[in-house]
Amino acid sequence: MKGSTRLVLLVGSIFSTALLFQGCKDQNNPVDGDSPSNVIFPTRDVKYAEHVQVLFNQACNYGPCHGDGAHQSPLTLTSWASTVVTTPGVVVPGDPQSSTLVLRIEGRLPVMPPSGNPLNENQIAGIRTWIAEGAKNN
Repeated sequence: MKGSTRLVLLVGSIFSTALLFQGCKDQNNPVDGDSPSNVIFPTRDVKYAEHVQVLFNQACNYGPCHGDGAHQSPLTLTSWASTVVTTPGVVVPGDPQSSTLVLRIEGRLPVMPPSGNPLNENQIAGIRTWIAEGAKNN
């Protein structure tokens, strides 16, 4: 095979491989996408302090959103009590289907966050799991 033919085949192979992987997402990477947070939730035994609050701190508690200080919503997500106790219905322990938080992050009510990147599937499932497991302050 001539050198130029080999070069064309090599370049074509590299180009095809690049196109193949460009459109693929890693199915094993639960944080794939543009989530505003890098938190990865386990499939069970979700911890408030280790997973939920860290997600809220990265994705919800900044600027005019749900942190301490002046913001547009009366809901603050800065502690377990402010999330679960202060505003009834936001989290209904044991019942993610009735929890406004889940309805919002899934987009079944006006979606949160209203602009920017939404939470990814792993994070939404993690919030659902935490609530289904009783929304414990752990």
